[in-house]
Amino acid sequence: MTSNTRVVVIGAGLAGVRLARRLGELGTPALLVGEEEHAPYNRVLLAEVLAGRYAPEVIALPPPAGLLRTRVTGIDRAARTVTCADGTRIAYDALVLATGSNPVLPPLRGLFGPGHQLPAGVHAFRTMDDCLGLAGAVRPGVRAVVIGGGLLGVSAARALAVRGAQVVLAQQAERLMERQLDPDASRLVLRHLTGLGVEVHTECRVRDVRCVAGQVRSVELADGYALGADLVVLACGVRPRTGLAEQAGLAVREGILVDDELRTSDPRVHAIGDCAQHDGTVYGLAAPALEQADALAELLAGDARARYTGTRSLTRLTLTGPGSPFDLAAFGETEPHPGDDVVRIADATRGTYRKVVVRDDRLVGGVLVGELGTVGALARAWEGADPLPGDGPLLHLLTNDGGS
Repeated sequence: MTSNTRVVVIGAGLAGVRLARRLGELGTPALLVGEEEHAPYNRVLLAEVLAGRYAPEVIALPPPAGLLRTRVTGIDRAARTVTCADGTRIAYDALVLATGSNPVLPPLRGLFGPGHQLPAGVHAFRTMDDCLGLAGAVRPGVRAVVIGGGLLGVSAARALAVRGAQVVLAQQAERLMERQLDPDASRLVLRHLTGLGVEVHTECRVRDVRCVAGQVRSVELADGYALGADLVVLACGVRPRTGLAEQAGLAVREGILVDDELRTSDPRVHAIGDCAQHDGTVYGLAAPALEQADALAELLAGDARARYTGTRSLTRLTLTGPGSPFDLAAFGETEPHPGDDVVRIADATRGTYRKVVVRDDRLVGGVLVGELGTVGALARAWEGADPLPGDGPLLHLLTNDGGS
């Protein structure tokens, strides 16, 4: 069967859904093709589903008009068609790859069983199915080991602890969320997790997953220390899903290469979101994916002036649990270069921390933990990239909670 659709979007995540909806609003119908059986959802909030704070339907995205649930297996660029797993062929005038990313599965001994399947009790944490599988397995007292101490690992460890699990987090780097946070902010995240009962091991490498009868029983560290485990969560990062693009002969490095019009090496094929690499950067964050979707919608709807020139993105995380929520935000360069100016305000009693880095009278980065009332004003000053006024505004920006 062949159907004709002007724009075909492969991938029903945040980027794909946003693009399809915006195109519909602009009078350009699109067919969205997604392989997950669930309604499209906001992947950013999966940890809140795991924690029991939200039901799955709460994080559902408003569905676009045209949604086909199937898996795309190939692209014929010459014929301008895509082929689906059931044999369906769909013709396109413009094709958009919004295929997202896959979880990185570390090369650990014992990780994969027959058929390259993960053993029982070992879970990635990327999809709604992953989340529901974990939620069904966690119960008070269960021993859970989270491998990875980045944004995803911290979120998963917190969610499991809130559900009553005995959680151990194993991080190979020297501190938590080292890509986003400076050492002081990392220590506050560590304090929050340990306050929830999470046992955190940094600078330790996991080398082995031990199973009995196909069920995980322990995780062995490089120093020989074994952690008992009923559940293991793999939170070791993500990798752009570029398989379809590579099979189709499109230019791929870390992600699918795109220009300022989000075109791949084939001008009829575009890419947005986690799978796309623009100007050397794969963002892997929600804000850039949404900005790319908006820019591409305008282009495909006929606005030849629309361009995507990059995103200055802010990382934000809210950790809920017993007591008040723990908020953090980070943007730009959180570690100063020689000669940079740094303003830092910390309150150990309240567990709050604010820091900004200024270079040549420009705000180049910052990190806030505990209270985010100033994040809006700081982010606007950073995104604008304009010289700061000379009347001492930094302390005002750090302490004026009216800017959010």
